[in-house]
Amino acid sequence: MGKRVGGGSSLRRAPMTAPARTWRELVHALITAPARGRAWRELVYALTMPLMAGIGLVHLVLVLLSVAMTVNLVGIPMLALSVFAARGLGTANRGLARVLAGVRVTAPAPFRTRPGLLNRLGAALGDVTGWRAVIHGLVRLPAAVVAFAVAAGLWGGGLLLLCCPLWWRSPAFAHLSPSGWPGAVLMSAAGLALLLLAPWGVHHALAPERTLARTLLGPDPGAARIRRLEQARAMAVDDAAARLRQVERDLHDGTAAQLVTLALNLGMVQEDLEHAHRPERLERARALVDGAHRGAKEAVAELRDLIRGLHPPALDKGLETALATLAARSPVPVRLETDLPERPAPAIEAISYFCTAELLANVAKHSGAGHASVDVRAGDGLLTLIVRDDGVGGAATNTGSGLRGLAARTGMVDGTIDVRSPAGGPTVITVELPLHI
Repeated sequence: MGKRVGGGSSLRRAPMTAPARTWRELVHALITAPARGRAWRELVYALTMPLMAGIGLVHLVLVLLSVAMTVNLVGIPMLALSVFAARGLGTANRGLARVLAGVRVTAPAPFRTRPGLLNRLGAALGDVTGWRAVIHGLVRLPAAVVAFAVAAGLWGGGLLLLCCPLWWRSPAFAHLSPSGWPGAVLMSAAGLALLLLAPWGVHHALAPERTLARTLLGPDPGAARIRRLEQARAMAVDDAAARLRQVERDLHDGTAAQLVTLALNLGMVQEDLEHAHRPERLERARALVDGAHRGAKEAVAELRDLIRGLHPPALDKGLETALATLAARSPVPVRLETDLPERPAPAIEAISYFCTAELLANVAKHSGAGHASVDVRAGDGLLTLIVRDDGVGGAATNTGSGLRGLAARTGMVDGTIDVRSPAGGPTVITVELPLHI
């Protein structure tokens, strides 16, 4: 169907409806899935999983033998060596999962020990990362069998059925051969359908393995949390020292200098008032009093700004009011949306306020954005702050002290900050904080 445009005879096609676009995108994704690199990488990963699982099983047998031999003390060095070797196996599995299955697993802390044989044995026997890799080698066996079976069944079965017209008359496949050409064509069509579904099937069959890799091949959650808190504490100490130095400079170079000038002016006024009978001295005294008055007001304004930087008075009325004040002051138009059924802890409100202030300042100074938005939500014990802008992108936590400072602030309360800022934009920065500490 079409409709006439203007006075000409050309027809314009009606726009495609949303359901039609959805079906078209689905069919396109289904047809092109076997040709994508991810499908082939996941197929290779599924086919190599039994090999790696077999190596893990052999290693597990060595660990069990070492445990059994510890009664003779001979097995203690063997067990320590086996646990240490499990680290290498875990590293190999983690690399394969990253390259072939697209699993991003943070590398655990490196193995550390003090000099001495007994120290090395004790560190290896108590290595949590090594023992987690041993457990991974045991529990991944069922996941490896399932993934291999699905990959072999879908890809192998699909190829076999697709080539049915080539082998259906062969005596070697007599038990599979259809009754005639129509049956062979139907089996070939079924094989094509299996090949189209194979990438999706293998991807979902690898879900248990991806979960095991993230759970067991990464750092120990307790150790990772301790390391994160140590890093956050170090960054917080540095941030606090830098802020104290900044406050000292502001007071020394700004307010203190103005107060010194004020005192000098008042001294000169006092001297001039002693000669008030002379008109020129009285006139100069009036001018000095006017200057001292202006200086006093400027010093009070600077002190007020400094105090506001330490604790914004707007937070006394709630986080929504404080963020609305920030949005109104921003030179870039900001859309603010808040949904806070309950009020966060005062420390969380302060961190949220300063994070928003820093992010909006970055938007105004560096992004070149025309619009920005601030969304604040609370739920499930978390406060989520999302700042978006339509600028040039390129923001990263390792490119400036501002975002590193925000990471320190959020890390002090077990919060997280996620920066997504591809070149060309848009930039989306998400801060998650606990509602209460």
